[in-house]
Amino acid sequence: MADRVPGFNTLAIHAGAQPDPATGARATPIYQTTSFVFDDVDHAASLFGLQAFGNIYTRIGNPTCAVLEERVAALEGGTAALAVASGHAAEFLTFHALLQPGDEFIASKKLYGGSINQFNHSYKSFGWNVVWADPDDLSSFEKALTPKTKAIFVESIANPGGVIVDIAAISAIAKRANIPLIVDNTMATPYLWRPIEHGADIVIHSATKFLGGHGNSIGGIIVDAGTFNWVGDERYPLLSKPRPEYGGMVLGETFGNFAFAIATRVLGLRDLGPALSPFNAFLILTGIETLPLRMQRVSDSALVVAKHLASHPAVAWVSYPGLEGDRYHSLAKRYCPKGAGAVFTFGLKGGYEAGVKLVSKLQLFSHLANIGDTRSLVIHPASTTHRQLTDEQKVAAGAGPDVVRLSIGLEDPADLIADLDQALAA
Repeated sequence: MADRVPGFNTLAIHAGAQPDPATGARATPIYQTTSFVFDDVDHAASLFGLQAFGNIYTRIGNPTCAVLEERVAALEGGTAALAVASGHAAEFLTFHALLQPGDEFIASKKLYGGSINQFNHSYKSFGWNVVWADPDDLSSFEKALTPKTKAIFVESIANPGGVIVDIAAISAIAKRANIPLIVDNTMATPYLWRPIEHGADIVIHSATKFLGGHGNSIGGIIVDAGTFNWVGDERYPLLSKPRPEYGGMVLGETFGNFAFAIATRVLGLRDLGPALSPFNAFLILTGIETLPLRMQRVSDSALVVAKHLASHPAVAWVSYPGLEGDRYHSLAKRYCPKGAGAVFTFGLKGGYEAGVKLVSKLQLFSHLANIGDTRSLVIHPASTTHRQLTDEQKVAAGAGPDVVRLSIGLEDPADLIADLDQALAA
């Protein structure tokens, strides 16, 4: 089968993995070790000098994590990947490789609240400045460009509102400006949508969510598409200029189409340290094996539940791109025809108080700050995940005071509908 490209289901189980050469174990072992023995002094020197690939210290890389990296890179259609401690760590190391103090990046206004907070506040400590754009107005991305702009950041399906972002159109803007497009693909996963095929240069994930899929482990992934030419581009010195840490090596020249993944590892992860636990990597790998089955099931169930809520007399509106009347339905059919994902929002006619009351009355849904579990989850974003934002920012992000977010799990849709109905009637 050497000349055959495996299908997605096959890659989700086998990519990056092979039976353990020492024991024959079929499942990927958990290499729960801090460090690795060198063959000799020359071998150690070649590893530290980036002259050879191999394991040194689990903060920099680990064989269990390496299988996860290869698997997600294969599923996304990238050249290489880096597994890190969380989705936030993936964002941070990505921007660390791209930005210098005083630089700017453009970000969609419609993002996960934690990302908005990170960009607005934490990044200021590094002199990294965000400029916001509206994914419903593509010209706002053009207008936000300045000579200081080094990247554009969007989510494929925006959390919490289920906004479908026109990645191909935004990629065209990024390419005209010769800057990389970064896409957070957490909500869609590569099963529903592969952003690299539509022009993304870097893809990130909170692997905590749908990739792991069981609510038991925190992790993040950075995928290098291998499409951006860093060589000779002085705007990105970590990739285009000689690195004193490695004897003057220019990473962009040495590592070619996977140089970005290398830079985030050997300049970011090595020095800043948000390493993924091998045990968490194992759990996320196990989750990915059923990713295609889970994503199809939760997408199908979400559509059933969304249709029911759209006809409920207590519900003012439902935002789910799988619905035919949704403003993003045509984009959803174009980018993710297999389904629009598990997460959607809706508003109650009673506003803020009705939303808070509904959350408190639900019994089968778990009230917690996460998405992408086997269990169905509910949250009131304005009072929790987006609480730190201004009222204007909440509305812009799709997390206004009346908004309730659902993350549909693997339960029977009829049971989820019954739980919603009893809570709405209470």
